[in-house]
Amino acid sequence: MALLNRANLNSFNLLLNHYYKFATGTVRLKTRGQISLSSHLRQEKIKQMSGNFADSENSPELSNVKSRTFETIIANRRDQACRSMLVQVKSLDSQDDLQNYCAQFGDILSMHHYQKDKEHYILIEFKDIVSINEIMSSASFGDEVSIAPIKSSVFWFRKRQFTLSYKKNQKKIMLATENGCTYPTEKEIANFLHNAKSISGQIINLYEALKLNDLEIRLRFHTAYHLEQYFSRLFQNIKVLPFGSSLNGFGTKRCDLDLVLILDNIQNKSTNMVFHTKSMKLNERREKKEFMGILASTMQHFIPGIHNVRKILEARVPIIKFNYNYTNIECDLSATNMTAVYMSELLNLYGEIDWRVRPLVTVIRKWAKSQKITSDVPGQWITNFSLSLLVLFYLQQQHILPSLKTLKLYATRDDIRCTENGIDCTFQRNLEKLPAEYKYKSNQDNLESLLYGFFKFISTFNFYTDGICIREGTVIPKPSSSALYITNPLETTLNVCKNVNTYELNLINEKAHDALFILETHNSKNNNDWGIMVLLKMKNFEIMGTLKLNRKEQSIVDYLENYSDEISKVDINPSKKKKKTV
Repeated sequence: MALLNRANLNSFNLLLNHYYKFATGTVRLKTRGQISLSSHLRQEKIKQMSGNFADSENSPELSNVKSRTFETIIANRRDQACRSMLVQVKSLDSQDDLQNYCAQFGDILSMHHYQKDKEHYILIEFKDIVSINEIMSSASFGDEVSIAPIKSSVFWFRKRQFTLSYKKNQKKIMLATENGCTYPTEKEIANFLHNAKSISGQIINLYEALKLNDLEIRLRFHTAYHLEQYFSRLFQNIKVLPFGSSLNGFGTKRCDLDLVLILDNIQNKSTNMVFHTKSMKLNERREKKEFMGILASTMQHFIPGIHNVRKILEARVPIIKFNYNYTNIECDLSATNMTAVYMSELLNLYGEIDWRVRPLVTVIRKWAKSQKITSDVPGQWITNFSLSLLVLFYLQQQHILPSLKTLKLYATRDDIRCTENGIDCTFQRNLEKLPAEYKYKSNQDNLESLLYGFFKFISTFNFYTDGICIREGTVIPKPSSSALYITNPLETTLNVCKNVNTYELNLINEKAHDALFILETHNSKNNNDWGIMVLLKMKNFEIMGTLKLNRKEQSIVDYLENYSDEISKVDINPSKKKKKTV
């Protein structure tokens, strides 16, 4: 019996050892790639620990990032979306046939696969937009009855009875991404955090696990271009641009996609023939609401892939909410709201100035959601946008980020931007031209220290009398009776926290005090749940299951040992005893 017990325990320990090797390694999330620290973050982390953070400014990779402006990134992504098409296939086995068919029309640069429920999709990027146009010309409509069949770069791939042969010199394209839109489970994230070496490591791991990957960004630009394709058939000067979290680098997997419909400038030519048109002033609220209402009805009835359209036209910024079925993305569409686009550019700039900004914002947003400080539905609580501004203001106080006033001071003629309603959105957009103190920072605190400092900052800040101003980078006297006052950096007359009531502000303060206590008392890896796992209310289910199984195995061994002792004390032939007593 003891030998059997030992054999069972050895088997269990072997399995546990294999699990530990898996859990401490890089976690695969059903993708060809792995969740790992990006080379940039890894290099920055190593340099920070070795005290050579300033030297990272000279790295070629970082210099290349800094030379790319926000507008250039958007232009490149839009061009990429124009040269891409989304194809629904029966299964991943259709990849070779699909590539073989598409290669007839031009050079393929990349192919990306993802799965939504049981449906398989492949996003194909061509070298030239001509290839997309030729495929659209050769494609046919399905058998379903449609009042207004419309062409777009979204297709079904119908496999024929015969297989096309590969063209000579045709290079086989391997999938750049396989099953690339999977979301890590809470269990996977918890295990990933548990095996980090420090709280700073936990924060970086959380950011890497939740941030949007390349395919997810591609699909968001595809969604915008898909809408633009339809609208441009009615309006020649329409563009649809993504903005918000999807663009500023603070977005996480499955976050909503903010879209804005803007009027592109049409160059008036001196010709004899001039088109008849109807004028509409979208800067007037009434006409904008009517226009958005018409678009919503058109989207609901005629654009494939769009469903659950809701009109929210009485908001300060009228929007249309809808789901894009092909990518399973919840979208918000507004019109002529360029201020929001420039705000995304500003937040993106802040995220690029220092590598610690985005991981810190990510963990604080995740903490706020786990503590029910924020919510997915609007109400009298702080939003993710306002919370992000609060973090940025804190980092300004730590001399890590410059104020908007400083960015405006160093702006050049190329940086001048102004919206349709006269809002000045001018600020320095070239990171190479930032003041030296923000390129070679004196503050080298790690992420753990910054997280602790943030909670200490908001738990001691006098929100009842003071307001927060990102533009100036300083505390200001609160100009209104709102419980929480944070000025919009670009529209300075607006309080982005006007909706927050006193109860919600007190909740933020209370949870910040709790967070300080947790970070002081749960920073030891000896605990099953430690560091930000406790902040985020995450349980390490795998470790817990292992411990329970371990305890169960041990209790069985103890029971068998005790039971064997009892057996040795018991007479196994009581009938003989009976006979003796007779």
